[in-house]
Amino acid sequence: MHELSLAGGILQVVEDAAAREAFARVLQLRLEVGKLAGVELQALRFALEAIAPGTLLEGAEVLIDEPPGRAWCMGCSTAVEIGQRGDACPACGGHWLTPQGGDALRVVDMQVA
Repeated sequence: MHELSLAGGILQVVEDAAAREAFARVLQLRLEVGKLAGVELQALRFALEAIAPGTLLEGAEVLIDEPPGRAWCMGCSTAVEIGQRGDACPACGGHWLTPQGGDALRVVDMQVA
């Protein structure tokens, strides 16, 4: 389950921000996890809950936005939305797709105290 290592990386981002900005805890954490990021959202939530006790994330509300996957179809020269890697182009049915977005995991913002 690579989501546990992702949760550890998110915690590191929060701790680094706390060291720079001098806050004591996170009230709300907003993440963006694209449909093509290869992340199981329930597993990520579980991992964040598991590592939160005793950290800046303890008690924080975690909000996760899931933007759609976007790709460029080389077959029909169209930008399309796809649900997962390996999907066919919804415009032409081809499989010559290059991901263009919705493939990242990032910390969007935090409300802190």
